[in-house]
Amino acid sequence: MIGGDAAGMSAASQARRLKGPDELEIVAFERGHFTSYSACGIPYWVGGDVPDRDRLIARTPEEHRARDIDLRLRTEVTELDPDGQRVRARDLESGAESWTSYDKLVIATGARPIRPDLPGMDAPGVHGVQTLDDGQALLDTLARTRGRRAVVVGAGYIGVEMAEALINRGYEVTVVNRGSEPMSTLDPDMGRLVHEAMEGLGITMVNDAEVTKILTADDGRVRAVATQDREFPADVVVLGIGVRPETTLARTAGLPLGAHDGLLTDRSMRVRGHENIWAGGDCVEVLDLVSGQERHIALGTHANKHGQVIGTNAGGGYATFPGVVGTAVSKVCDLEIARTGLREKDAHRVGLRFEAVTIESTSRAGYYPDASPMTVKMLAELRTGRLLGVQIVGREGAGKRVDIAAVALTAGMTAEQMTTLDLGYAPPFSPVWDPVLVAARKAAAKVRGSL
Repeated sequence: MIGGDAAGMSAASQARRLKGPDELEIVAFERGHFTSYSACGIPYWVGGDVPDRDRLIARTPEEHRARDIDLRLRTEVTELDPDGQRVRARDLESGAESWTSYDKLVIATGARPIRPDLPGMDAPGVHGVQTLDDGQALLDTLARTRGRRAVVVGAGYIGVEMAEALINRGYEVTVVNRGSEPMSTLDPDMGRLVHEAMEGLGITMVNDAEVTKILTADDGRVRAVATQDREFPADVVVLGIGVRPETTLARTAGLPLGAHDGLLTDRSMRVRGHENIWAGGDCVEVLDLVSGQERHIALGTHANKHGQVIGTNAGGGYATFPGVVGTAVSKVCDLEIARTGLREKDAHRVGLRFEAVTIESTSRAGYYPDASPMTVKMLAELRTGRLLGVQIVGREGAGKRVDIAAVALTAGMTAEQMTTLDLGYAPPFSPVWDPVLVAARKAAAKVRGSL
């Protein structure tokens, strides 16, 4: 196993359940200090919602070793030799290198934060946030820094969540975003709702701005972020631009990569063209069940499922991973943001014609205390009415409603079919017509009107 987080150690654990140490020897290499942790929880640890780092660790190295998994921390694999069925690894403490042979190889190298090649990007005070080590380094910087000005570069999930974390830490936060609105995973009209809510929380949003360099002080530390025409003072900078698959080893070894630089696998998560190599987690591309194309989606939910499939197959069983519909949910303070399926530009790119509708509703019956507004956008295919995508922005109770749409997308339902779903109802939980079903009714009517 190369990689000791979600996909790698899920695979190791599942394989061990199926075969004991006398039947299967398992060696896992991890270059960091930790295993089996929630990278998705790092912004909430940095922001203080999670009180300490260990809460994010699902299984410690000692627990893995107790299950007869030879886990080698602070050991980085530096070369793959698929023909010779071996890997070369370096002990990061001693520098010693050695080759290890394998019968079955699992690549779970994850993803790396996008770090543009710009002046000052490596200056002290500039942080990416991908691993527990990254989170600890950021917290150490926050503890040492006297100033209270933070700039977040990028406004995707990581950027928005880190903006909230820094607001919670008492920082004055500016988000510099190259897009027209935050959350490019949403259509711009829905991203505008996120923009307005973030500014309402005291976060300064700067859209359509390309960072050109990081400015440093005489001591070499960051002092500002520069765009084409402005400078934004900063005592700390957090990069929230997104991630890319970490497939450097795979590329050098000649393994097949897709359009997004992720490893390509079959449904059993076996690397295409390589009978005894599997890959999973943030380093692979997966099938989008709605568009029919390969995508790179870095989520712990997928990584754990990949690991289960890989471990089952490597342990002598049989399992497959069918694909995804692109479901994600996040929040910034009390604003919940969710999406599943295709955006308008995704549908256009794959040649789908569609109708789009947007509705306003509430999380509970309008007369019930604390009912909060939410906006639901739905895309349905022209003529067939097949559901293509749903986006939701709202307050408490909004985000997880996207799961209704995720199930409908997976089942290939139409908007018309969705209107008859027998969802739970009581005034504390929803209006008589759930907001997702209201959007489905409107989408179905619009599709019918277009025939």
